[in-house]
Amino acid sequence: MDEIRELIERWVAAVHAGDLATVLADHSEDIVMFDVPPPYDGVRGLAAYEETWPGFFEWQATGASFELVSLEITAGSDVAFAFALLKCGMPDETADRRLRLTIGLRKLDGRWTVTHEHHSFPHDEIPSPVGESAVREVLDDWTTKTAAGDLDGLMGSIAPDVVSYEHAGPLQYAGRDAVREVCAEGLKTPATFTTPDHTIIARNDLAVAWGIDHVTAETDDGRVESESRATRVFRHGPEGWQLIHQHLSFPR
Repeated sequence: MDEIRELIERWVAAVHAGDLATVLADHSEDIVMFDVPPPYDGVRGLAAYEETWPGFFEWQATGASFELVSLEITAGSDVAFAFALLKCGMPDETADRRLRLTIGLRKLDGRWTVTHEHHSFPHDEIPSPVGESAVREVLDDWTTKTAAGDLDGLMGSIAPDVVSYEHAGPLQYAGRDAVREVCAEGLKTPATFTTPDHTIIARNDLAVAWGIDHVTAETDDGRVESESRATRVFRHGPEGWQLIHQHLSFPR
């Protein structure tokens, strides 16, 4: 396994140095590489593998890192595989970001030869259906929290930097504390709040929801029902999906 470790460490150093001859050494003519960029069915053959490196070397030369963090190897008599994590990126990207690497090797003519490489970064995008479902849960939770008069619960999905255009009052309410005051005033009157027909579109960490808000308030003068237009923007972060902007209005 020492031979394989030295081979991989030599390859990593060559990638970082832009040493193409050493990068290609110890690779089979029929190598298959699944790389971060396309093609999705892989880069096949040593000539195609060679063509992938010049652009990467240019990027490396701008100050990027390519450094082993961990390496584990399992070897049989003539077949082996290794998996590793590497720092790969510019200095402001590599604190937590890791390139994942799996290497397959065969022993050919008495020496270990790389026949397969798989490079990837974790896919951290949020699938649209997942984001849309989560935002719908936020809206449904507002219905529950409003009925319960739970002001603290309502604030859990409001971002600190939220900006809200309300039906009345000043031009805008900026910040969670300002929006909390609006919600606190509204909860003084028992009410139900529903968003049954809202459309939600989510792309990665941003989502937009729009539709008609339905509010029924139990006042001293009896039940008052109202409908208003609402557009809301949500952002996903460490605290989950939170409202960063809403625009409410009545037609005039």
